[in-house]
Amino acid sequence: MLAAIDQADKSIYMEMYIFSHDTALSHDFIGKLKQKAAEGVSVVIVADAFGSSALRKAAAGVIGQSNIELLFFSHWLRHIHRKILIVDEEIAFVGGVNIGKSYMYWNDLQLRLSGKIIRTLLRSFAYTYAMSGGKNPKILNYREIKYSGKLKHWFLEHWPSKNIYTLKGLYAEKINQAQKSIQIVTPYFTPPRWLISVLDNAVRRNVAVEILLPRKTDFPLLDRLNYRYACEVHLLGVKFFLTKTMNHAKLLVIDGAEGLIGSQNIDFLSFKINTEAGIFFKERKLLQEISEVIENWKKDSVTFQPEQYKMEFIDYIILALMKLFRPIL
Repeated sequence: MLAAIDQADKSIYMEMYIFSHDTALSHDFIGKLKQKAAEGVSVVIVADAFGSSALRKAAAGVIGQSNIELLFFSHWLRHIHRKILIVDEEIAFVGGVNIGKSYMYWNDLQLRLSGKIIRTLLRSFAYTYAMSGGKNPKILNYREIKYSGKLKHWFLEHWPSKNIYTLKGLYAEKINQAQKSIQIVTPYFTPPRWLISVLDNAVRRNVAVEILLPRKTDFPLLDRLNYRYACEVHLLGVKFFLTKTMNHAKLLVIDGAEGLIGSQNIDFLSFKINTEAGIFFKERKLLQEISEVIENWKKDSVTFQPEQYKMEFIDYIILALMKLFRPIL
């Protein structure tokens, strides 16, 4: 991403859920973007007001008098959870990577893209830009871009604010079509009931289902939720792996033949509330690389065993809340 920014000579459009300004000594995203803006490159950042609250509070001092256009999407419940970088309208990055010092040591996935699919990403970015109050007519005009023909990769948009719930349909369709294997990587695992049901059906069809979770996330409460749901879904015949390193990747692979990499977690927020983005693909070379990545992560994992998980008082509270909110999940 930094290499692409260094080579930019026209435009840099970035959309981030978490954009921290604490990377000056490691990656210095802010410094490089300010430098490019000073060189005349059009630099636009759209950040989520909640996820990037630290940057929002320090924006005046951090961005200063640079020519960067910095916008924050603010909604009391809904968030822009996407992670997108588009450089010179030619190269783009999509995946799960946030910008922040603490994320340097996490495992994650990000795809570098080029070709016709960039037009689709520009169109999508323009909508986020407009929703965040952007006024630049050049960017707003990207909304008029027509969808390209058959592409090597398919850009998946999930816009609950526009009643476009793409994620649920795709996950349900692909899992129901699986014949051999399903592999899911997610940092947070609080699956809605319909997803548990389709995973159960897959296991009953003798499909091997593997889910990779981090042994410890960045929030202890989410660890408890991960373990409680893992205990429940494990009973269906799903195999869980707990990665020793924090894993923030969001990945779905079906039969080793098609996959999805994006910003989505397996939770209520991603499927119902937040705006998400991902890349769906069937490219063999990419799938082979992803398979190797998964195998390396599994080597750095321990197999989840429910009997090793001891119930604590907070777990009973979580179970009660799960039963209370199950009808809407």
